[in-house]
Amino acid sequence: MGSRFWKFVLKVFGWNFEGSFRPEMNRCVMIEAPHTSGWDFILGRIGIWILGINGKFLIKKEFFKFPLGYALKKLGGLPVDRGNRKNGIVNQVAKHFATNEKFTIVITPEGTRRYTEHWKRGFYEIATVAQVPIVLSFIDYGRKTCGVMETFYPTGNYNEDISAIQEKYKNVVARHPKQFNMSKMYWDKK
Repeated sequence: MGSRFWKFVLKVFGWNFEGSFRPEMNRCVMIEAPHTSGWDFILGRIGIWILGINGKFLIKKEFFKFPLGYALKKLGGLPVDRGNRKNGIVNQVAKHFATNEKFTIVITPEGTRRYTEHWKRGFYEIATVAQVPIVLSFIDYGRKTCGVMETFYPTGNYNEDISAIQEKYKNVVARHPKQFNMSKMYWDKK
């Protein structure tokens, strides 16, 4: 099914899509924010299909039980052990970039649908190690619009870069706004 079909599906539900495919989307880390609801996954996945990208995504390993696990793998899911901080996920994902001519990983920088004090820095580290750009995508419940904003090229200065990236999301409305901590700009300074 092509992008026209998926745009039609969004329209049926009163949503719009902004942006279009760009060549760098074939090899990138795509972040999707805000992430406060399970519906974000559905809207984000439709967005990936509209762009015509075979995007992969990280999801906690607990979801990979039959029959959901089969469907998640077909949709591009890669299981991750979120309880193990030494799981080497940054290097694991970077290896996918090294061994695939086309590889797009979609990551929610909050790492959870619940309220969090800061974004996880894994998406940035993956992009830096793999030497690929970060494509900013969004789901805005205020405007009932999802899509892609711009491509960001990491400079290696995490604090400056994350601040610049988060600035792009300051007017995006989450499904559950109290769970999206954009009342202040924040980042993990570890």
